[in-house]
Amino acid sequence: MARETEIRRVALLGIIGNVILLALKLYIGILTRSQAMIADGFNSAGDVFASAMTYIGNAIASQPDDHDHPYGHGKAEYVFSMIISFSLMLVAYAIFKKGIVCLLEKRTFMFSIWLVVVSLFTIGTKYLLFMYASRVGKVHNSLLAVANAQDHRNDIFVSLITLLSIVTGYFNVYFIDALAAMSIALWIAYTGFSIFSSSYQVLMDTTIDMGIKEQMKKDVKDVEGVDHLDAIVSKPVGLNYLLIVKVSVDADLTVFKGHEIGDNIKEKLMGYELVDDVVVHLNPTQYHPQKEYLK
Repeated sequence: MARETEIRRVALLGIIGNVILLALKLYIGILTRSQAMIADGFNSAGDVFASAMTYIGNAIASQPDDHDHPYGHGKAEYVFSMIISFSLMLVAYAIFKKGIVCLLEKRTFMFSIWLVVVSLFTIGTKYLLFMYASRVGKVHNSLLAVANAQDHRNDIFVSLITLLSIVTGYFNVYFIDALAAMSIALWIAYTGFSIFSSSYQVLMDTTIDMGIKEQMKKDVKDVEGVDHLDAIVSKPVGLNYLLIVKVSVDADLTVFKGHEIGDNIKEKLMGYELVDDVVVHLNPTQYHPQKEYLK
């Protein structure tokens, strides 16, 4: 199944599942005045938005390259992931503020077995969604799918906290309900910041993983005809990277031989899945000594 199709399915399943959970949580939460359940409901509302952003972001990112976007539209995935992170942090702020008010005013709620049923149903549903989204994210290296998977995983912990507050409420310990709502808010904020950080690094052209880069350096140095490596720079383009490689070769080589060395370097580096293109620049060894830090 194509990458875009699977990511689209992650989004659609997330939307359907979260809309159902949103309706159940808010209905039962408002009926019983459980702040933890209401907070959980608003968390599901944020999930619906996140899944919608995943669907739209994937639709844009999957478009093929064109004249104006020679490396495709892959960065749209990170832009929409950042939008998801902002929405999560806003939801977290609203829930935390409400929790403080309820704690100070010592509000109570009415226990209902349906609070327990909805919490358990949420945990089961979210576990299945998490497993699927996580698999798609790993297989297709999709930040959007991973962001959705993290959100589903977080919802499991959120619902466990909600369940704890419900059980303690049964024994007339009501302040746990407000504390649970505030804990949920902090967890949502943490998730939002994590997604923001991942998206920010790509959008601000953070370099490729250093471990992979070191292996690339070894591959370049092993190419016949390369005297030494002068520089290797990576720039995120779409979902992958553009590599700019500078090496020094014998100044007396023919243009044909130099071009052949450049082709061999490009062929090796294009073998990395995350590399979209490689530009190789040749310097004359006799007039371009190797820098100490690159030895």
